Amino acid sequence: MFVSVIRFFDRIVQRYLPDAFIFALILTILVFLLGLVVTPSSATEMVTHWGDGFWDLLAFTMQMSLIVITGYMLASAPAVTLLLRRLSLFAHTPVQAIVLVTIVALTACLINYGFGLVIGALFARHVARQVPSVDYRLLIASAYSGFLVWHGGLSASIPLTIATSDHFLVDSLGVIPIGETLFTSYNIFIVVVLFITLPILNALSLKATNQNQQIDPAFLHETGENQQAEAKAVTPAEKLENSQILSLIIGLSGIGYIIYYFSRNGLDLNINIVNFTFLFLAILFHRTPRRLLQSVTEAVKNAGGIIIQFPFYAGIMGMMVGSGLSDEIALWFVRISTEQTLPFLTFISAGIINFFVPSGGGQWAVQGPIMIPAALELGADPARIAMAVAWGDAWTNMIQPFWALPILAIAGLKVRDIMGFCVVLLFWSFIPISIGLLFL
Repeated sequence: MFVSVIRFFDRIVQRYLPDAFIFALILTILVFLLGLVVTPSSATEMVTHWGDGFWDLLAFTMQMSLIVITGYMLASAPAVTLLLRRLSLFAHTPVQAIVLVTIVALTACLINYGFGLVIGALFARHVARQVPSVDYRLLIASAYSGFLVWHGGLSASIPLTIATSDHFLVDSLGVIPIGETLFTSYNIFIVVVLFITLPILNALSLKATNQNQQIDPAFLHETGENQQAEAKAVTPAEKLENSQILSLIIGLSGIGYIIYYFSRNGLDLNINIVNFTFLFLAILFHRTPRRLLQSVTEAVKNAGGIIIQFPFYAGIMGMMVGSGLSDEIALWFVRISTEQTLPFLTFISAGIINFFVPSGGGQWAVQGPIMIPAALELGADPARIAMAVAWGDAWTNMIQPFWALPILAIAGLKVRDIMGFCVVLLFWSFIPISIGLLFL
């Protein structure tokens, strides 16, 4: 039955799910129509909300593009390539390959979501070389499955936001330390159960795969590792381009700042410091500016989907917030909630809203002002409500292509290639998350 379910969803997704860009366009039209039907907004107002919000994610688009590019640059450096290759040697069979990639991705995403997205995909490519008989689509889906736990880990945006003294809901919510969110028994339960079961579930999914779905070996070697042969530097310009001293000075300067940053801020792995770390390690490991630029040329090919699609999601978010559509969805769930059911129904509503506002911070800005007053009025735990929004955001990422774009870009796959497996992960993860929020 399990095999049949996976094959069913895989067939449906392969046949009917369009490219991720088309998915974004369809969501745009859907939100526009829902805004007209559910809210008092006119067509002109909906178009205005869309256009006004279209460029609101420019900074975030650049951050995510850079995490793909800098991560790719770092992974293509000889020293890092050797490390990933040696780690991949632990996998000798397809089952071991799936389990190893899942565990690495889960661990990396618990540390930092951006780090996890890139490392999971890059490591999966190395494992695919080591075990070429593994189904490559499932291997990349396993790498993406690690993203399920990010909002219960150290880079979780919502619990980290409400733990700061100047967050926008501090007047009604106060400051909630992470001991009351990330380190609660219910959150630890959810994370541990997913950490144990996802590798098993992904490994069992191998029975439903087609062994003909193997990656072209030629693609796996197009990682920038085989640098072009460098001609002997003759002119002063060429000597600068091949200068190891120049790279060493700049690289060590960057490492110096990284050490200072962590000594001052602790383990604050935000997306900017992750990008900064990737970039300056890449500068050091590539040893010369020319080798680094060769890797950049290869890396930027992977960022196209992010650059073109994220503005459309920003426009969708603009319509959701500007029209009040996101408020209407959240309020409907509040109206049918009690003190006991509010965390669970908040989780469900967050999962739905995540389709249209696929950003943890953005989603909290939308739902927080509605859910926290409701929690205080009903007598529910506000910290649990915040974590319910966080887990709802993480949950439906399995079938929302927004966050899969960096992994798919690195892997060279389409969203339909992995989404059939991810649907099964969505259904399974619903169980431990619901148990944790309702009963622990």
